[in-house]
Amino acid sequence: MPEGYLLKAIITATAILIYLISRKIVTSIIHSFSKKSEMKEGREAVVIRLFNLLLLVLLFIIIFTIWGVEKDNVLLTLTSVFTVIGVAMFAQWSLLSNITAGILLFFSFPFRIGDIIRIQDKDFPTEARIVDIKAFYILLVTKDGEQISYPNNLILQKGIVILNPDHFETHEKNTLQE
Repeated sequence: MPEGYLLKAIITATAILIYLISRKIVTSIIHSFSKKSEMKEGREAVVIRLFNLLLLVLLFIIIFTIWGVEKDNVLLTLTSVFTVIGVAMFAQWSLLSNITAGILLFFSFPFRIGDIIRIQDKDFPTEARIVDIKAFYILLVTKDGEQISYPNNLILQKGIVILNPDHFETHEKNTLQE
């Protein structure tokens, strides 16, 4: 094996090693953050997967650079792939915004599972208890027992009021008595 290839192989192996160490560090940071803020493991796993995907993409870019793949060829391939994906997902752009909103909710945690919230929506005001927070939506249960899945991107766009649990239970009792 010529010396140039040996050097590239060693640098590639080093990049892969750095990638693996970075994955462990990112996972550890997200896990400790999740533990401090008492988040559910499901939310933690989604955020870890997304960050691992980002690190993997960065690794491939670094490996392409190390091996001297021409930028024009990589850019042509990437733009073709992203064009196809973009066209396929044009109607589904909200999926990406929901994932991004899910990550923002994970790190900002303005409310937690079990909190009772009121969504300040002029057309459809909603008052419910948060049952679960997923990557794409928040699962809510109303006083009447209705289950609502509310998209994460809309949660970030609407005003949210965190209510006192006593208010919710008092209203439930009043509803049952009627």
